[in-house]
Amino acid sequence: MRRLASGVLGLLLFLASSTVAASAPGWPEPGRSIQTIVPAQAGAGVGNTIARLVTEALSAELGNRFALQNFTNSTSFPALLSTIESNDEGYTLLFATVDTLVIEPRLQRSPAFEPLEHFVPIGLVAEIPHILVVNSELPVHSVKELTEYIAKYPGVVHFGSSGNGSTLHLAGESYMSATGTNMVHVPYSASEFATNNLVSGDIQAMFQMVSGILNYRGNEKIRPLAVMSEQRSPALPDVPSMAEAGYPGLRATKWYALLAPRDTPDTIIEHYNAALNSALASTDLRRRLLEAGATPIGGSPQDFGRFLAQETVRWGKVIQDAHLQPR
Repeated sequence: MRRLASGVLGLLLFLASSTVAASAPGWPEPGRSIQTIVPAQAGAGVGNTIARLVTEALSAELGNRFALQNFTNSTSFPALLSTIESNDEGYTLLFATVDTLVIEPRLQRSPAFEPLEHFVPIGLVAEIPHILVVNSELPVHSVKELTEYIAKYPGVVHFGSSGNGSTLHLAGESYMSATGTNMVHVPYSASEFATNNLVSGDIQAMFQMVSGILNYRGNEKIRPLAVMSEQRSPALPDVPSMAEAGYPGLRATKWYALLAPRDTPDTIIEHYNAALNSALASTDLRRRLLEAGATPIGGSPQDFGRFLAQETVRWGKVIQDAHLQPR
């Protein structure tokens, strides 16, 4: 979370389809590329994969090239704001995550920038739920059994994450808050290191993203207990949801969304939103997102705005309950 990339993984962008072209005559210009800002390390992480998949689908549909532009930390991004804000013609967009828009600004004492002061919603793209997974040597086979075990042995179970303030960390904090239990948090520099140590038994639990354990399907050394969403993940259909496990309010997902500079005309915002929903409805893109562990969402800018307000309140409470201090 010290890097904007830690919650942020991809940006993508796209122009309007022919069915809505009448709402913005002459836009987009043929052959003009669209800058896609991705606050994450180039080529790394599932967020970049999602950004690439979506921009490729939109490029094929709309005929404009999408150029991914990565920024690895929060200090390098604000320098672009003046350029971005002056670009109100719809050729620059931001593909952000829950980290970028909700978590990171609340964990910095002096945020490098407040994204929602500079960007407006276009739509939700997809989400990847977190999944509670334990080392198989831990004598539990359900969320209820884990909760009872931790209550009996407080401070014995160690859970790993990709760092203090990461979504993996906060997912664990939300579980402890909801169940009144106590585990020891072990922060790693990357989620892959934590997952490897979960497999080896150095830690006993993780609140990994579904995409982070797909390569471990069938591994007898780890045991998934529940997906932290209202419904099961299509990527792991045999794993129950938290609602099925008896904790319907315990939800944690890494979501991805598309935004535009704040002065972008409404007609172009609508154009982008229509194109986004059209792309997400395609069989090929949906299949490829699901293979990456992501569930397509879509919807209107207003839907995204309401969802964002709810997420801001929810994660703000998790941060407050965990007594995490701004850096």
